[in-house]
Amino acid sequence: MAECVSPPKPGGAVGYRLRRAVCAGWVAVAAAALPVCAHAGPDDPIVESGALLSDPVSADGSRVLSVEVKDERDLALEVYSAAMDKPVHLDVLRPADTSVPRPTLYLLNGTNAGVDQKNWHDQVPEVFDFLGAQDVNVIVPRGGLASYYTDWRAPDPKLGVNKWKTFFTEELPPLIDAGLGTDGVNAIAGVSMSATPALNLAITKPGLFKAVATYSGCAQTSDLAGQAFARIVVASEGGDADNMYGPVGDPMWADNDPYLHADRLRGLGLFLSSGNGIPGQYDVVDGRFVLDPGIDGYLEHLLYDGTIEAATGYCTRNLAARLADLGIPATVDLPPDGTHSWGVFRDELYKSWPVLTKGLGLTK
Repeated sequence: MAECVSPPKPGGAVGYRLRRAVCAGWVAVAAAALPVCAHAGPDDPIVESGALLSDPVSADGSRVLSVEVKDERDLALEVYSAAMDKPVHLDVLRPADTSVPRPTLYLLNGTNAGVDQKNWHDQVPEVFDFLGAQDVNVIVPRGGLASYYTDWRAPDPKLGVNKWKTFFTEELPPLIDAGLGTDGVNAIAGVSMSATPALNLAITKPGLFKAVATYSGCAQTSDLAGQAFARIVVASEGGDADNMYGPVGDPMWADNDPYLHADRLRGLGLFLSSGNGIPGQYDVVDGRFVLDPGIDGYLEHLLYDGTIEAATGYCTRNLAARLADLGIPATVDLPPDGTHSWGVFRDELYKSWPVLTKGLGLTK
C-alpha cells in the first residue's frame, strides 16, 4: 500500500511513523478509532493510543505481550523471550520529539538487574530528566539478575535460564524498532556487571550498536583475576558461574572476554570510565550515595564499594591500554578517586553523552 503523504493539520504533528503505520496497514494505533490517513494530535501517538505502532513477532516467536502507558513519556513493556521462555520487563522513555523516527539507547542496570532499589531509576532519577530532554528512545530492562546478560551454557538452579545475548541481539531489537518506530540506530551503556556485556553485545552483533559506554565495569573475564571477579558477582546472587561459561579454563570464558577481542570494537564510539576505590566527594557518612546509615554503614561502604571500584579501575585501565595498542580510539575517563557509587555512575553517564550522541546521530 502506498504511504500516506497527506499534510498534517495546522498546529498538529502527524509523526512519520504514525502515517507509515496506519497507511501501511500495521497493527495498531487505535485502528478502530482512527481512519486510514487520520491525523493524530501533537502528542506521541503511542502514548496517545496506548498501542505500539506495530505488533511484530521476532523470527523465533518473541513478541510484545503488553504495553502500559505510565505517563506522557514513560511506558512499561512486557516482552516474551522465546529463547528464555519467559517475559522480560522493559521501562521505556520516549523521545522529547516523536515527529520523526529517533534512535535508541539501551541502558543496562548492574548486578541486581533493576529488581531492587539499586538501579538507575531509583538511585539517580535525575538521569532520566537529562535523557528526557533528548530525542532518543531509552530502553531499561529489569531482569537478568547476576547474569552478565549473556547466553549461559546451562540452566542455573538459582538464576534459571539465561539467554540474554540472544534476547538483546536477535529477539528484542526488531520488536523495539517496529513497535516504537525507531530509525534503527542504537547505542548501549552498561554499569558495573553490565559494562562487560555492553561490550560483548556490540562484538557479537556488528553494526547493531554504533557506540558503547561502560561505567565501572571489568571487561576481563578469562584471566584468573577477571574470572574470579565474575564468579564473585554471580555467586553474590546465588548463581554458579560454571553454568555460565564452565569451569576454569573452559574456552567459553575466552570467547566472551571483550579484552581479548578488543580488536572487534574498532569503528565504534567508545567511552570507558571507572574510579579507583579512593573515597571521593560522594563518600560521606549518611550521604545520599552511601546506602546504609551511620558510621557502620559508611565503613562497610568504603570496604565493599571501594574494593569493587579498585578492581574495576584496574580492568578499565587494562582495556584502555589495549585499545591504545591496537590504535582504536576511545574516550577514557579515570578520575583520581571514587568508589562504586551511583553518584560516580551518574556523572560518568553525563560525561559519556557526547560519545553516545555522536554514535546515535543526534545533534545535541
